[in-house]
Amino acid sequence: MALYRTPLALALLSIVSIAHAADDAAAPVQTTTLAPVHVKANGTNGYRAANSQVDAFGSFGNAPLHDTPAAITVITRDQIDDRQPRSLSELMRSDAAVGDNYAPVGYYQDVAIRGFPLDLATGFRQNEMSIAGEQLVPLEDKQRVEILKGLAGLEAGVVAPGGVINYVSKRPADVHSVTVGTDSHGSRYIAADIGGWLSQDFGVRANVAHEDMNSYVQHADGRRAFISFAADWKISANATLQLDTDYQTSGQRSVSGYQLLGGTTIPSDPSRTRMLGFEPWQQPVGIDASNTTVRYDYRFNDDWSVQVSGGHSHVVIDDNVAFAYGCFYAPTCASGTTPGYFFAPNGDYDVYDFRSPDDTRQNDEVRAVLKGSFDTGALTHEIEMGASVFRRTLDQRPYVYDYVGTANIDEVDPPYFAPSPNQPGPSARTLSSWQRAVFALDRIHLGLQWQVLAGGRFVRLHERAYDDTGVLQRDTRMSKLLPQAAVMWQPVAPLTAYVSYSKSLALGNEAPYWTSNGGITLAPLLSHQVEAGLKFTWSDALDLQAALYRLRQPYQFAQPDSSAEGFTYVQRGDETHTGMELNAAGRVTDNLRLTASLNLIQARAQDTGTPSYEGHQVINVPRLRTALYADYRLPFAAGLSLLGGWRYASSNVATPNGQLSVPSYHVFDAGLRYVTAWRDHALTWRLNVDNVFNHFYWRDTGTSGGDAYLFPGAPRLARLSLTYDF
Repeated sequence: MALYRTPLALALLSIVSIAHAADDAAAPVQTTTLAPVHVKANGTNGYRAANSQVDAFGSFGNAPLHDTPAAITVITRDQIDDRQPRSLSELMRSDAAVGDNYAPVGYYQDVAIRGFPLDLATGFRQNEMSIAGEQLVPLEDKQRVEILKGLAGLEAGVVAPGGVINYVSKRPADVHSVTVGTDSHGSRYIAADIGGWLSQDFGVRANVAHEDMNSYVQHADGRRAFISFAADWKISANATLQLDTDYQTSGQRSVSGYQLLGGTTIPSDPSRTRMLGFEPWQQPVGIDASNTTVRYDYRFNDDWSVQVSGGHSHVVIDDNVAFAYGCFYAPTCASGTTPGYFFAPNGDYDVYDFRSPDDTRQNDEVRAVLKGSFDTGALTHEIEMGASVFRRTLDQRPYVYDYVGTANIDEVDPPYFAPSPNQPGPSARTLSSWQRAVFALDRIHLGLQWQVLAGGRFVRLHERAYDDTGVLQRDTRMSKLLPQAAVMWQPVAPLTAYVSYSKSLALGNEAPYWTSNGGITLAPLLSHQVEAGLKFTWSDALDLQAALYRLRQPYQFAQPDSSAEGFTYVQRGDETHTGMELNAAGRVTDNLRLTASLNLIQARAQDTGTPSYEGHQVINVPRLRTALYADYRLPFAAGLSLLGGWRYASSNVATPNGQLSVPSYHVFDAGLRYVTAWRDHALTWRLNVDNVFNHFYWRDTGTSGGDAYLFPGAPRLARLSLTYDF
């Protein structure tokens, strides 16, 4: 309990200091303070970001987003503050190219970019360093979140083809604020953000937060506590050092997803608030996560510099769930005509006691980059070259996964079933993965209008997987060159056109247990991408982007065959995603700012040897998805703004043969922001109502471990917060 009380105590101490500061204030309250407060709130471009850290990965050189030949979305701090997201699923709603992929309530979540799920091992980064994706990444200490869409082989090495998400920490600044909040279910939230420069050369910043979560799902209340620290040290005129470290602990029961009834029918009357499989002995899923990054920059002169970075991410998961899965033991599935890995046709499902404590995942990475520029005749070169070492380990205990009873989806609460008497075994190393790489990039300026980027990453992968007793099951060794090239044309300063090609390497999936080769991890596979795009700076506060892309990699699926299990997990044929993205972000008028996004995609498999799996959209990739969020400042009410959003997704395929889809949906959000002042300091009220019309929709038909699940979207939820800058 002390872990939860500590950040809360720090935040309460901050509130006490606010009260004392207010008592000591000598200046009278001024009736004209609203105008400067408003300017402060909108002094930046707000929903528009001119730069990102993604370009520092070594893929695009030191260039603003406008000069980057890739589709990158930046979720700014203003957007995070206005929308008040609490999870990865909620955060990613602003980009139509991103969707949920197995994102349960009360558990760590995953998303898919351009239809490809991110690899939890390598798809998430913090300050450019890899972090374990199996955690609930807090947002209190983040300045922005960057989404690099498409192949990221040069940036991240062995990574899934959808892209990467990079969380960027807040830097030291003169800031002192506290936020308190609640929601329509009675949750309690408090956070503090305190920083400053202790001297001309050394600054610090700390963020703390505590949350008691009252979930809209019964029995799924939870809590979390978070603390972070950042420091910047200007060692000399040419050298700087940055440090960021954080720790979060959380506990919440995990909510099982629905499955198709008999493998052929969508549940007709699902509940968004019912916890399938609930048993009173089910413990919360506990996740303790810490992330640390350090970065040293040294500038030799105006043209040459070096950067050395390191990162450490450590996550310990106590996985506990009364898991609703399949119908192997249900009488209605006894004949064998219904596959046991779906719910029964009448809604029966099996309940399993699953316990996997001390599930420990650790990512460590070190990278060094040399950057410089020089001329060769009429050509100007901006080069980057460097090396990186990345290590990931998994330590796990033999888990308990025992059948305890059968329930039905129409029951408010399942019958009581006694838990399994079995206990998890001792911890053992189950994975050790090393990536060693060297990379280089040359950005060549051909006059004022043309640029050519050419580079590559040579990566050596060595990965060993063990069973839960420590016996070696797989030893993968391979080396691969991952090239990347782009041509950019800028006929006028506001417009950039580009064409790019890239190649990436991703780890193969693990075969589901119900296939003939269950538990076997398939070989790494290559992905290819071609992309063409336009970027237009409409004004100094509004950016427009458009991109056409084509992603291709071998198709991984459970192929029907004559084996005893009836399926074998294979890599055969190709999975090709061809799409178009449109994005806008920034200020449209003096009173209106917005983010708008559209993604139209065709995702199909071909040459698989299974005709019924071809010629239609693949699972969990809607053909069309849109997202809009707007902030309109009322001209007749100083400090008051209307907030609103709209999300749409077309029908979403739920079976490999494409014969079953969940319906399309529209979801509308609304809100208010009111900025005023108290004792000469900014006071900001925010009210958000997600899913205003309480519309039911299926937000996710993704897979986990080869099994498909259906997750309902959240019902109407209102959040209210108050932020005081003291």
